Amino acid sequence: MEIKSPVFINNEEIPFKYSCDGQDISPPLLFKDVPQNAKSLALTVDDPDAPRGVFVHWIVWNINPKTEGFKEGAVPDGAFQGASGAGRAGYIGPCPPSGTHRYFFKLYALNRVLDLEKDSNMEAFQKAINDCVIEKAELVGLYSR
Repeated sequence: MEIKSPVFINNEEIPFKYSCDGQDISPPLLFKDVPQNAKSLALTVDDPDAPRGVFVHWIVWNINPKTEGFKEGAVPDGAFQGASGAGRAGYIGPCPPSGTHRYFFKLYALNRVLDLEKDSNMEAFQKAINDCVIEKAELVGLYSR
């Protein structure tokens, strides 16, 4: 399984447009080779370089496994968004206080559809996927101000 973006490549700079300094919208993403037995997909974006520990920028679950990606600034129909590190649902673009930070876009193929409350946080999400991940793919973007 693979996750890519047409606007940045792995371990390269995320364009300004997708940061808090730009339009703060999610970048387009492309998914490839999703396992045939996947019942749903999930996506997280986090920053492990944040000063107070890992900061969650986005959580999306119950994505149809036939989905080929996300359009810029959009979430596929039927998917749910969880609470970010700021406590609200939706994408939060890169916004490091200093230096270059890494942003991990993680795509999970799951063997079931998740039964999670809308706006669940990362802890609830991680607990829900604990025993149902079939495969995982990762895309890392960099950003500095």
